[in-house]
Amino acid sequence: MRSIQRRLSLGLISVLLIIGLLLAQTCLWLFDNSLRRYIQSGLEEEAQSLLVALVRGPSGIQLDESRLSAAFQRPYSGLYFRIDFADKSWRSRSLWDSELQLTDKDGLLPDLQDGPQEQLLVTYRRDYQRFGQQLTIYVARDYTPVLESFRRVQRIGLGLGLGSLALILFLQRLAVSRALRPLEQTRAQIAQLQQGQRSELDEQVPEELEPLVEQINHLLAHTEETLKRSRNALGNLGHALKTPLAVLVNLASRDELRAHPELRDNLIEHLQQIEQRIARELGRARLAGEALPGAHFDCQEELPGLFATLGMIHDNGLQLSWQTTPAPLRLPRDREDLLELLGNLLDNACKWADSQVRLDIQRTADAYVLNLDDDGPGVDSERRDEVLSRGIRLDEQTAGHGLGLGIVRDIVDAWGGTIRLCDSDLGGLQVRIELPLRSR
Repeated sequence: MRSIQRRLSLGLISVLLIIGLLLAQTCLWLFDNSLRRYIQSGLEEEAQSLLVALVRGPSGIQLDESRLSAAFQRPYSGLYFRIDFADKSWRSRSLWDSELQLTDKDGLLPDLQDGPQEQLLVTYRRDYQRFGQQLTIYVARDYTPVLESFRRVQRIGLGLGLGSLALILFLQRLAVSRALRPLEQTRAQIAQLQQGQRSELDEQVPEELEPLVEQINHLLAHTEETLKRSRNALGNLGHALKTPLAVLVNLASRDELRAHPELRDNLIEHLQQIEQRIARELGRARLAGEALPGAHFDCQEELPGLFATLGMIHDNGLQLSWQTTPAPLRLPRDREDLLELLGNLLDNACKWADSQVRLDIQRTADAYVLNLDDDGPGVDSERRDEVLSRGIRLDEQTAGHGLGLGIVRDIVDAWGGTIRLCDSDLGGLQVRIELPLRSR
């Protein structure tokens, strides 16, 4: 859900920034254009006033300064003019020792011109005829204060825009969080399903999610029912085969076959292999129970009883200890399967340990790690692969560690995990099992 909110926020920020910048620049351009047209009308009036101020005198055409605006008389006032005849020109005192840039274009010049004291000027040019002579009048006004006002408006607008954007983002995140809250609750419930903390999803959801939740609950119920029927059928099959197998073993042991010891031994061996294979396959089929919703193993509830039972079975002064990180810790795996896995490994460790057996269960970023250590004789490194591949039983060995890892390996493989034999810091053997956070 956070990724959805992040994408929505980034998309909203991008759209608002683009639209805001376009609107801001468009508004500033329209305002600037309107203001320049207004200034143009004022400059046209100033040019007409200058034309009227040209009078005929004793020595020809003269400029009557009494008719001029006082701003033309004050240095660097921001209002300037220049009048060019064919043989002479007049400049306003406000220019002091500066000059206006000359051009051949009539009307308001599109670009700002450089003026005195780093001013930027809006310039108007027009050709006239007075007393039979051609003349050109330039009138310019300082535009710098307007530009500074524009910059001030831009800064204020930027601040208001950023504040508005932050407020919009906050309201948007609030609205999106409220809108996505049912999805977040459903996601959390699905995670609880995977962790074995619930067996179905709540059906009190928005109308749009009802079909999805109903279908998931239906699939969970159907899966559970199917697995139960399969387990019952396999259990019935196993019980049905045990009696005929026992009868066949008894028949193979009768006196009539003593005259043929090789035949009898061969027959008994094959019947025992059939019995072991049936038990093994039934154990594998039972691993499907991990897919049931609500499957979990609570270490704080299950391990004390398991260790108490082992302490009574192996009442020879062994020091049995366990710890979990973090505590409490729940493993999202079938309780019966984990009890069988740990019971088998702990029982074998107790048989071979001298004085100490230690179990450590940790949750890392990628997996659940189970480390079982003892201080027994250990297993030679060159024989560890053989022990794992053959799954030979501990009590069939005369030296070293031989572990009955058949069903243990099947359980670990069914969960997509790994099992390794290592040297323990207690001096014996360490069995290290890594189970992924989510079984495949």
